[in-house]
Amino acid sequence: MIDRYLLPLQRAALVRPARALVRRGVGADQVTLAGFGLGLIAVGALAAGAYTLALFLIAMNRLADGLDGAVAREVGPTERGAFLDIALDFVFYALVPLGFALADPAANALAAAALIAAFVGTGSSFLAFAAIAARRGLSAEAYPAKGIYYLGGLTEGAETIAVFAAMCLWPAAFPTLAWSFAALCAITTLSRWHQGWSAFATAEPR
Repeated sequence: MIDRYLLPLQRAALVRPARALVRRGVGADQVTLAGFGLGLIAVGALAAGAYTLALFLIAMNRLADGLDGAVAREVGPTERGAFLDIALDFVFYALVPLGFALADPAANALAAAALIAAFVGTGSSFLAFAAIAARRGLSAEAYPAKGIYYLGGLTEGAETIAVFAAMCLWPAAFPTLAWSFAALCAITTLSRWHQGWSAFATAEPR
């Protein structure tokens, strides 16, 4: 919901670090993979109940997620990079609730399952829309720098990371936060279904 407002600020802040990485020969795909590795360690920290460490690692994962795009803009983006970025992002988002479920299965497993299912809804509707939009040559005016058509919604990246941070700061509240965010994700999914139903109602232009 607020990603479109934060992205220009993020891009401006990451120009210098990205150029420093480029000068050292670090590529965008390397940053993406390193960030995903930090995300996997964050899941392990969550499972172990090390919530402060997990929050730090989640923040580093998100920093890498911004840096890989900044590096790509310096040297030239690639389709492989765009694919890798979005594919690993969706896996990371699903693994964070799993980490909380592993930490306390009795209290967290059902809420985590609901949130992961909600992420399937938001992710699948996002990617399905992007695939058909690409075939039709459409572009998202609000997100011109994205590697694929970026369909917004009530629960975007910023909101997801905010709720992950809240879960790490108040782990006992995970079930409440997870169920609440799952409901918001369901609204996002329904809105994206409606957008797809309306946008693709006509035959594909020839």
